[in-house]
Amino acid sequence: MICPVCNSDMIDIEYERIELDYCIKCRGVWFDAGEMELLFEKMGIEEHGLTMNDVSKMPKAATSEKGRKCPICDQRMKKTSIGGDNGVVIDACLQGDGLWFDGGEVAQLLKQMKIETAAGGASQQKVIAFLGEVFKAGE
Repeated sequence: MICPVCNSDMIDIEYERIELDYCIKCRGVWFDAGEMELLFEKMGIEEHGLTMNDVSKMPKAATSEKGRKCPICDQRMKKTSIGGDNGVVIDACLQGDGLWFDGGEVAQLLKQMKIETAAGGASQQKVIAFLGEVFKAGE
């Protein structure tokens, strides 16, 4: 798969049936349809509001960030904000192919989720720790 930001080849990273596409150059991450749901399922989070259907219904985010094209269907994606008041602006394919997170955005969302799931079980913390390591924001 080719990165929609820097046109570099992306690598596949797999963890317990969750296969993500990751750009080592710009640190962007592509979640194919259903992978975000699978991630939250692994974390034991049922009410997350981040299914492709949920995200497609969210309002367009007001941002000056450059639009992206879906790496699957090559159509322009919608910018939307997820994760509450201090949300993360992501790109969502309007055809339902998946979600694009720019470098650091997965880590930002995970930090918010870690706070929200502080009382969560070991499996949640294991997934958060794994993804946090993989997708560090260059802190």
